[in-house]
Amino acid sequence: MLTAALKLAGHAAMGVALGLVFVMILMRCGPAAIVALINGSAHPRATLILFESMVVLSFAVGATLTGLVFMMTENGE
Repeated sequence: MLTAALKLAGHAAMGVALGLVFVMILMRCGPAAIVALINGSAHPRATLILFESMVVLSFAVGATLTGLVFMMTENGE
């Protein structure tokens, strides 16, 4: 059980890392509409942090669920 939890934590960490890289690339060379929307909000820093957090969280959840599916199919063989 502990090994499975560690494997899932590894997949979640990979998802977080990928999400952070994606957000950094998107903010650096991303569409002007996203940057304009963030800068035009009442609290741009809070909006940017919320946007980054949601993207990173979606990558982390996706990678964790994918890792779970891989582990389930691996054990089924």
